[in-house]
Amino acid sequence: MPLETTLWDPAERLTSPEAELAYLEAAFEDGDPALIAAAIGDVARARGMSRIAREAGLSREAMYKAFRAEGNPTLETVAGVTRALGFKLTIRPAG
Repeated sequence: MPLETTLWDPAERLTSPEAELAYLEAAFEDGDPALIAAAIGDVARARGMSRIAREAGLSREAMYKAFRAEGNPTLETVAGVTRALGFKLTIRPAG
């Protein structure tokens, strides 16, 4: 009998600001740009992609394109979306 699996969508689990922050922190700690972009997109989907796109000054389609697995958002797009999500990009010394 074949094993049945279901697709896991992280956006369904991001139900609080604390969960979103922990998810984004883990992605940034990993450091993979594609993972970071995907995580930001997951949080935006959890909050409502259309609303976040509007608040960031982007189209919904541009948001989906930029934050999909193969996307490559500009720093301007990342900064605008993180601001619309209520987060702030910062830098700190490693270690």
